[in-house]
Amino acid sequence: MKAVVVGSGAGGAVAARELQIRGFEVTVLEAGAPFRPFTRRLSWAEPLRRSGVLGEGEIFERLFPALKMRRSSPELILVRGLTVGGSTVLSCGNLVRTDRGLSEIGLNLSPEFDELEAELCPCPVPEEKWSGVTRELFYAAEKLGLNPRATPKAIDLNRCNRCGLCELGCARGARWDAGRFLAQAIDRGSLLRSGTAVAKVAVEKNRVTGVVTDSGEIIGSDVVVLAAGGIGTAQILANSGYKTADRLWADIVVTLAGIRQNSSQLCEPPMAWYAQHEGYILSPYPDILSHYFHKPWRRTRIEDRVGIMVKLADMENGRVGADGNVVKSLTEQDRLRLEAALGQAREVMVKAGIAAPYLTGVANAGHLGGTVPLERTTAASLRPAGLADGLWVADLSLVPRSQGMPTILLTAALALRVARKIV
Repeated sequence: MKAVVVGSGAGGAVAARELQIRGFEVTVLEAGAPFRPFTRRLSWAEPLRRSGVLGEGEIFERLFPALKMRRSSPELILVRGLTVGGSTVLSCGNLVRTDRGLSEIGLNLSPEFDELEAELCPCPVPEEKWSGVTRELFYAAEKLGLNPRATPKAIDLNRCNRCGLCELGCARGARWDAGRFLAQAIDRGSLLRSGTAVAKVAVEKNRVTGVVTDSGEIIGSDVVVLAAGGIGTAQILANSGYKTADRLWADIVVTLAGIRQNSSQLCEPPMAWYAQHEGYILSPYPDILSHYFHKPWRRTRIEDRVGIMVKLADMENGRVGADGNVVKSLTEQDRLRLEAALGQAREVMVKAGIAAPYLTGVANAGHLGGTVPLERTTAASLRPAGLADGLWVADLSLVPRSQGMPTILLTAALALRVARKIV
């Protein structure tokens, strides 16, 4: 049987590899180009950053097309990885179990979590390799009773040079990304076509027959797996005549920054530890996005700035149109919870002796899901109601609630379960 997998991130790569192993003839279609890490030194962009010439990312996107940014509302920027490997190539390499909202619909991914962890062997960065300021923040969080713990990461520390720029791509190949699973699928016979955006799914008599690309090419298939993320998958489904839910969530990130001269928070992988609470986490984070594009941060050197991230499980209230237009904003409840979490981050800063002024970064988000959410009646089949036979979804679009946590492991586990259900 032929299978077309749309998207090559955590969901698409896992699904493609599993289907290829199980005897399918797999073609992976990726809208973006092959990935190249952004290897330029930060110093070259400093004069442009301070002057504001970089704007809100338009110029930077031309230099680094894998990273796509868009405002979904005046206060929120959505970030996507549009490249081979998807957003995994622009991640911090965190592999943390999260399943918020899944038990409510009767879905337990523990077997898949176990299997993927056994293969990828995530482990924390040893404390002796943390920067001094990261250790001080950790101890401060401990003293405040926040129960911080080291973050499991899929990073080969023997190859890592601790540049702190994981989210611009790992030039040394130290951090795992979905490209490795994709390469295994290709070695077994899968075909990868980058630069091939899918417009819609082809269906006859409620049976999928393939996909139609943006150029009008028809690619025939017995099975189509959409793994293009909460925005891409929803847009393809809407263009194909399917109703999607106006429940896009994004895991909103806001970083609180303080000052310590020459703290050099960049000299380690970001998010070395995290403190989990109901609906959000705190984690040390330099926030490259705000460094480049947030006006209040322009006068501060990144070597002197200390950041603590709040990653918030937001309300599921976003909308994706067939034209790709996205409307997603912070609700009043989001703002109140975010304010409380930032207050807690400030307490950690004060306890660790990080100096004011404390400035918040730009609100941004890159975990996009919830647009075709599973329900209790569909969780066992893993197929949202109304889809044509042979049409499947294998990304965070299926997850009904925002996580406020790293989501790579969740996406991979869900895709693995979906692929085996297809078989």
